[in-house]
Amino acid sequence: MPRSRPAPPSKPGREDTIAVLAFDGISPFHLSVPCLVFGEERDEQGVHRYRLRVCSEEGGPLRTNAGFRIEAAHGLRALAQAGMVIVPSWRDDLRRPPEALLSALRSAHQRGARIVGLCLGAFVLAEAGLLDGRPAATHWHLGPAFAERYPQVRLEPQVLYVDDGDVVTSAGTAAAIDCCLHLLRQRHGAEVANRAARRMVVAPHRQGGQAQFIEQPMPESGAGHRLGKVLAWLTRHLDQPHSLDALAERAAMSRRTFTRHFRQVTGTTVVQWLLNQRLSRAQRLLETTDRPIDTVALDAGFGSAVSLRQHFAAAFGTSPLAYRRQFRGA
Repeated sequence: MPRSRPAPPSKPGREDTIAVLAFDGISPFHLSVPCLVFGEERDEQGVHRYRLRVCSEEGGPLRTNAGFRIEAAHGLRALAQAGMVIVPSWRDDLRRPPEALLSALRSAHQRGARIVGLCLGAFVLAEAGLLDGRPAATHWHLGPAFAERYPQVRLEPQVLYVDDGDVVTSAGTAAAIDCCLHLLRQRHGAEVANRAARRMVVAPHRQGGQAQFIEQPMPESGAGHRLGKVLAWLTRHLDQPHSLDALAERAAMSRRTFTRHFRQVTGTTVVQWLLNQRLSRAQRLLETTDRPIDTVALDAGFGSAVSLRQHFAAAFGTSPLAYRRQFRGA
């Protein structure tokens, strides 16, 4: 399984500049997501944390698919001054992007910028060759087309976003919010990301996965609703041991039926889901508290600091202490 890697360092003055690509026919919603998450974020003194640059390869006013026009204030040169470049979507007909855009993305990536493809923006990153040999996510509806067109990319159809360090991709529509909040959380910690989520009235962190793999949200009806009560209870009792038989009994299902429905609803096994939840809780505790590592391990359900360190290293390629230092440093 690929691991989430720290964002690559960028040149001074560029790490807080974000270039967002607009194009003729863009969805206003897709364009607004990174603008809302990053463009309105301010520090304790009320100063904007990021310099947001909406740019376009095309000159003049751009049509949107909502019937009105917008105008990007910057051209592709803005990519050369950005520490992060976001492609918020792409055209529904999936036409090949202009070579000037692909070249600008490659150049930005080569000099150390983090490249983000939201929704169909993953097609643009793949066309530029930035996803070769890497895991990636895109809108589920066009997942088969993506897999056929880019067999060299390891498509992850069951996740909301994939963080592969210097290249990040997300699934469709609202998953772009999850992805951008993750990037904000990674840079500035949980409290800043939570504040941004409250501002937009969305969940700060949809449950179900690790830093680079977050499973699709649970359905709210049918078997998923009955299972939802069990998952909610489990989330409140992660510090306790759980057996498959006991969970199946709580859901009023046979062991076999429970296992089948659990995978259908969450996209993973009971054991992996529990591990993901416990890792997520450990992350939040490390970010927001000063509790000793032994206490974090117990509260998150790992039982011992040794077990926490082993699972943390396997999932994130770092130790709990180093992770805490990273966020405290940020």
